[in-house]
Amino acid sequence: MKEIVARNLIALRGNMSRDEVARSIGISVSALAMYESAQRSPRDEIKVKLANFYNSSVQDIFFNEQLHDTCSNKKAI
Repeated sequence: MKEIVARNLIALRGNMSRDEVARSIGISVSALAMYESAQRSPRDEIKVKLANFYNSSVQDIFFNEQLHDTCSNKKAI
């Protein structure tokens, strides 16, 4: 499951840098890197910040296994 979330986060980030995303939501670059490499899972409050930043829902990013196939389409909105 962590691997699916990691792929979702990477796909949603697209061409943005980790630094840009991390600064925008108030976490360290290393924390974001660990989420994207499936080494750690974010706390609930960070999940909400990520979902808001990516204009998505916590459900879609962290619990919907099919999102990784459509992430690039969601970011284009």
